[in-house]
Amino acid sequence: MDSSFVLSDDDYDVISNPGQRSLESSIADLHHIPSLTTYELPPSDAARERLSAVALSPVDIQAYVRNALNVSSAGKYPRDNRTLRVYVDGVFDVLTVGHAHQLRQAKLSFPSVHLIVGVLSDEHCRAHNTTPHFSHLERCELMRHCRWVDEVLPDAPWTVNDRFIIDKRIDYLALEEGSSVNPEFDKERLKGYDVAKRLGRVLPTRMTAGLTAAPLLVSYNASEDDPPFRELAEMVLEQPGHNTFTHPPLKTPTTTSADSKTHSLDALEAMKALEAMSNELAERCAGKQK
Repeated sequence: MDSSFVLSDDDYDVISNPGQRSLESSIADLHHIPSLTTYELPPSDAARERLSAVALSPVDIQAYVRNALNVSSAGKYPRDNRTLRVYVDGVFDVLTVGHAHQLRQAKLSFPSVHLIVGVLSDEHCRAHNTTPHFSHLERCELMRHCRWVDEVLPDAPWTVNDRFIIDKRIDYLALEEGSSVNPEFDKERLKGYDVAKRLGRVLPTRMTAGLTAAPLLVSYNASEDDPPFRELAEMVLEQPGHNTFTHPPLKTPTTTSADSKTHSLDALEAMKALEAMSNELAERCAGKQK
């Protein structure tokens, strides 16, 4: 091999240790590589008209956050375009449009954001009188598939503190406006946000008006004598011809028109009975909630 094609020690030093060249100048060489952006489908006209936060553009969101931070006694909107680490936490047991809009606003609050989402564990939730209906694993997986999320923290603390913020290198916490006066928002969790707010490290996201009320999910204790659906299941199992593992075999119709009419009436009565059982179950769920 021609010795002119052999790299010298100095050549290796240029590759592994560029000497006086700074990290910033090295990164600048990558300007030709396009940055990853989150593609967003345009909202429908109906969504724009009904849901208040849908029409907020990135410029609108950043102007709102800039104004909120600049009027704060401790915070100032950063002037550089470095990537900022923004944190949002929650149970996310039922992911609503409101959650999605909050995550979107947090992601677009600065020109470049690394959005971290903390998912509160089942143990934390139960310790604070909240019982998730979906497992912690499923709730984390749900967040992982959200287009705005860059990182999921499964071990999120119930109350954020300065040590957590420093360890995770969090620049800002995103909090929906009105949370401090919302009676459903846990007061212990708010304490952590209050400390960060005094340091100018909380950015506001706007609540979405026009949303449908979230579905009511009722929690039941495993020790209940009569849990939901048990009675309904038993009633179905008691029906003639029911098989737990397979459906009854289809029979070749050999009935007359009169017999068919009778069978149709039987099917109608069965549907009415099932509807009555469903209504009864709904009433029992409502009673549990009171």
